[in-house]
Amino acid sequence: MEEDRHAKSVLQDALVADLTQALAGPYLGMLLGDLGADVVKLERPGTGDQSRGWGPPFSKGESSYFMAVNRNKRSLTCNFKTEEGGEVLRRLVNEADVVLTNERRREYRVRMGIDYESLSKRNPGVVYCSITGFGMSGPYEGRAGYDIIAQGMGGMMPLTGLGDDPPLRYPASIADLATAMYGLSSILAALLVKERTGRGQYIDLALVESQAWWSVIHSAAYFMSDETPERIGNDHPAIAPYGAFKAKDGYLIIACGTEAIWQRLCSVLGLEEMMQDPHYRRNRDRVERREEVTERIEGQLADKTVDEVCRALEEANIPSGPIYNVPDMLQDEHMQARGFVIEQDHPVAGTIQSLACPIHLSKTSATYRLPPPLLGQHTDEVLEELGYTQDEIEAMHEEGAV
Repeated sequence: MEEDRHAKSVLQDALVADLTQALAGPYLGMLLGDLGADVVKLERPGTGDQSRGWGPPFSKGESSYFMAVNRNKRSLTCNFKTEEGGEVLRRLVNEADVVLTNERRREYRVRMGIDYESLSKRNPGVVYCSITGFGMSGPYEGRAGYDIIAQGMGGMMPLTGLGDDPPLRYPASIADLATAMYGLSSILAALLVKERTGRGQYIDLALVESQAWWSVIHSAAYFMSDETPERIGNDHPAIAPYGAFKAKDGYLIIACGTEAIWQRLCSVLGLEEMMQDPHYRRNRDRVERREEVTERIEGQLADKTVDEVCRALEEANIPSGPIYNVPDMLQDEHMQARGFVIEQDHPVAGTIQSLACPIHLSKTSATYRLPPPLLGQHTDEVLEELGYTQDEIEAMHEEGAV
């Protein structure tokens, strides 16, 4: 019995109504699905999640963007503009343990009867997670928001890049992804409270806050110094050497987080005199002379390959590593040994690959039960589970409600 209990998924038997589209909400829904939840993704007939059209690349008409963050879900198409479609929506959320929405308009939520206040009266245990650009309070409530807007207003874009580059967006949608991760921890915490009290609660997530939180170190420095943080490229604002360094055939990362590591680095690179020099002995001194430190290190690397340097640094227990592109990362033997890429059989695209869930639990590991769904693939199946008869389902199809 004990073994069977541990064999259950973390969120086994939990029903998630995923009303979101684009990236933050769908990624959060996929993480919940990976942990065992039954995630029903509500989509508009004919078009579905906006990310179904984002590309290329496409495989047999299916977007890689959509498929990246929508496995372990069932797709239910529903026309919310019809009376019957609205009732399907309400019936689903009334049954759900978790509701995900990125609808930013409060009046729309109220009109559809899916605002938290209305829903919690019908379903007191529901955990309701709202994801919007700016949250559901404050002067910017209701503003449209995408990841790049959050990156722009989160304080980090002016710090990204080198020299006189214009403000640079991080090449991944980190505000979306961060919001999803905060959403996962919030939902799990709320479900834990529900176990004790029987009551759900409301979670209000904002892309701009999720992004702005990543300025925590820079903000702390500003609070203390009253100086606006400046762009420093690949370097660390408070540690040196800590960044990307040029070798004969490319760049590698070296990270000296302690004085002991710095001393070992000096020994390996033949920079013993710097180890003894009071100008470089302490981290705070090296930060002030960052350019000099980088120049001296790169002078010692100029005739060595990245592989040679990484091997030598690893043998000396100095944190370091090569700089990979995406194929390099995916093909690294360590990532492969960790099972970082999974394969699934898709009904249209054939065998597809995606990144595994990064959450490793020893007793209740992530599972990969369903490939990303076709639009409306599970509509009839879900409607039957919600109590609709076959005649009612056929009528809703004819009327365009689903």
